[in-house]
Amino acid sequence: MAGLGLSPRKALGQHFLVSERIQQRLLDAADLGPEDVVIEVGPGLGVLTRELASRVREVIAIELDEELVAALSQEFAGMDNLRVVWGDARTVDYGQLLGSEKEYKVVANLPYYAASPIVRRFLESPPKPRLMVVTVQKEVAQNMTAQPGKMRLLSVSVQFYARPRIVCYVPPRAFHPRPGVSSAVVRLDVRETPPIQVDDTDAFFRLVKAGFSSRRKQLRNSLAQGLGMPAAAAEESLALAGLDHRRRAETLSLDEWGRLYRVLSR
Repeated sequence: MAGLGLSPRKALGQHFLVSERIQQRLLDAADLGPEDVVIEVGPGLGVLTRELASRVREVIAIELDEELVAALSQEFAGMDNLRVVWGDARTVDYGQLLGSEKEYKVVANLPYYAASPIVRRFLESPPKPRLMVVTVQKEVAQNMTAQPGKMRLLSVSVQFYARPRIVCYVPPRAFHPRPGVSSAVVRLDVRETPPIQVDDTDAFFRLVKAGFSSRRKQLRNSLAQGLGMPAAAAEESLALAGLDHRRRAETLSLDEWGRLYRVLSR
């Protein structure tokens, strides 16, 4: 960052991606075309930003560090298809940011401390991206892509909206400064419609959150506690959904969560 006269700010979790090989993996995984519109979160040193702008119609780079916004805006002043905007990707209004654009992709090296809420924000807020390619902490990537037996609330939240897969793992040396953890590049192909029929998304996720509220407990007990219902009623609902009440939330598939939701919503 010496060229910009700045230093990484620990308070903002700044670990800038400096590996050209990993940057190339991000770009390749995003299947970029000349008509694409891309939102980048946390442009950092602007290396990936410049590459994106050379390949697509428009890049909108969202940065929380005001000093970086000023430096990058100056650095890229001559590039008409690139906007560097100040904002928090966890709260920004993407619809307002995009204007008349309805289709876009996300390519980003996400800050560890905010990666999960940023991903959920994109997946839950209209307009949704067609595709996301992001670097996140290795454990977060594994949770996003987990299968029944190792599912987490994040697994269900992501897989309800997208088909995630790990593109590659990223060692600490790919960043400056080096983080104390490993990372991964994840590609999320956003679904046009969820894979299960749910008439009230908020109610569905209240159920899932209740199931994971006491992850070590059997579903009968975690649902009773999380939804404030008698344990006998929880057991009956699980039976009607064809589920053993002794199972734990981490073992349920999306289809099984859907069956349980439909029983309880009656």
